[in-house]
Amino acid sequence: MATSSTVVVRVPATSANLGPGFDSLGLALTLYDEVEATVFDETPAGPAVDVTVEGQGEGELDTGEGHLIVRAMRATFERAGVPQPAGIRLRCLNRIPHARGLGSSSAAICAGILAARALRAPGMSDDEVFALANEIEGHPDNVAPCLAGGLTIAWTDLSGTPHKLKLSPHGGVLPVVCVPRTRLSTEEARGLLPKDVPHADAAANAGRAALLVAALTQRPESGLLLAATEDRLHQNYRAPAMPATADLVKRLRVAGVPAVVSGAGPTVLVFGTADTHDLIASEVGNDWHIQPLDVDRSGASVQFPETR
Repeated sequence: MATSSTVVVRVPATSANLGPGFDSLGLALTLYDEVEATVFDETPAGPAVDVTVEGQGEGELDTGEGHLIVRAMRATFERAGVPQPAGIRLRCLNRIPHARGLGSSSAAICAGILAARALRAPGMSDDEVFALANEIEGHPDNVAPCLAGGLTIAWTDLSGTPHKLKLSPHGGVLPVVCVPRTRLSTEEARGLLPKDVPHADAAANAGRAALLVAALTQRPESGLLLAATEDRLHQNYRAPAMPATADLVKRLRVAGVPAVVSGAGPTVLVFGTADTHDLIASEVGNDWHIQPLDVDRSGASVQFPETR
């Protein structure tokens, strides 16, 4: 019988941009994918790579080498300079909707890297994990909160090295996600963005992003959050790819509810209050799944089965 090692990784959903914080702000949410990852030192009975998916993506995702978690694990072993295992088995329980702007790909990438580090590369630092996750994903705004939890600011320095800063959101921040049935790939949404934007729009977003950090960490009143979540850099340009999302964001904001496109969309993220749920429900209608969540404050976690 082939010898093996197993680890369980739990990764949170994330919402990036948060309105004006394009490619820089992210928030971890209490909606999780769980992955049980096993590596074999000798070729196991059955397929060398065996992936089982339950929940989101079931029957749709690659169940072999092409699975994103497998690819992230392979990249981690290579980066750490350790041998590739003879076999990999994954058991995935997915709750994060795919292609909806809630960080499903970042969650998979982080899960794969963390599983591989725990199983074969314990000397890999947190900074190296973040750098590799950013490299695979292509931008740091989702992987940062997925790994760290809370509210994160992410940026890349002149050398290309990514950095993140974790902040603690105020307890009054009550995120609600409105998830449509339709999907939208990040690549398609990014393809709609112009190469250049007016200087006035960039200046407006800089001010709103600074205000948003203050509102989320210190003063989460609806009026302040409504002003702080105004965006001019990406949401309007992406609206043609998700007209229902753009319309919902507009209607909620007219009603005084701080609403933004979650990541690349088409999910809408709302910063609600205890008394806004009925208003949100009345604007959303039956074509959307409304899910009140909380802020995940600890980020991804790793456990070996015997310690669960």
